[in-house]
Formats: sequence, structure tokens, C-alpha cells
Amino acid sequence: MKIHHIAVLLLYPLLASAQLAVTVSPAKVASQKAIVPLVMKNNFPEKIESARGVVFLMDDQGKMVGQKTGWVIGGTRERPALEAGKEAAYNFVITANRPLTTTNLTAKVTINQLILTGGKIADVNKDVRIQNANQSK
Repeated sequence: MKIHHIAVLLLYPLLASAQLAVTVSPAKVASQKAIVPLVMKNNFPEKIESARGVVFLMDDQGKMVGQKTGWVIGGTRERPALEAGKEAAYNFVITANRPLTTTNLTAKVTINQLILTGGKIADVNKDVRIQNANQSK
């Protein structure tokens, strides 16, 4: 085995965990509002300066009943950057046009922008893992 193969094998566990892990909890509904809690863990070796996400709220028929976009990490003074190895929580609050008649809602969350220390832009397709809270890890 060549030396660079050994180096890749030794670094693989570090590369596999170098990401933003997002856990999405079930939506909580109250009248015309739904709250979708997120817990995010920074597994990068560096600070995440900001991350922007989108949540689509779907009813039990698969119809979209609400949507919200916002900074889930950084982006504002109230929401600081996320240090390496740390976790942060964020609640998407979605207001529907009419009262939500079902509590059987599904949240589809995506992270569409991820900026690391120094303005380095991460690849959201490779570096972000999103899972529902009820899924096994």
C-alpha cells in the first residue's frame, strides 16, 4: 500500500465528519403558526460564520401550507457564528395564510448557503447532512 493511500485512510474519519449536521424535529402547531425546531452541530474544524436555510411545511396530502427562509446560523447580531464542535438551536416560525387544520405536518428543510471562517463557501450538497429527529443516526 502506498503512503498516500495510508494517509487517506487515516484522514477519512475526519473528512466524513467534516460537515454541518442538522436534526429537524416535528413541527409544533398553534392556530396559524407552526414552529419547526432545528439542532445544528458544526463538525467542521473551523467556525461556521453563517448558514441560510429554507423550510417547506407540507400537510398530510403533500400540499405546501407554508414556507420560510432565514439565517439559521450567523447573519445577525442575535444569532452568532457557530464554533467548531459546538451545537446551536434554531426555530423556524412559519405563519400560514389560514389556520392549520392538521397537526400531521412534515417539514422539508434545506440549507442553501454555508459560509465558513474567512468567507470560504462550503458545498452545501456535500457538507450538510439533514435528518429528522425520529430517524436513527
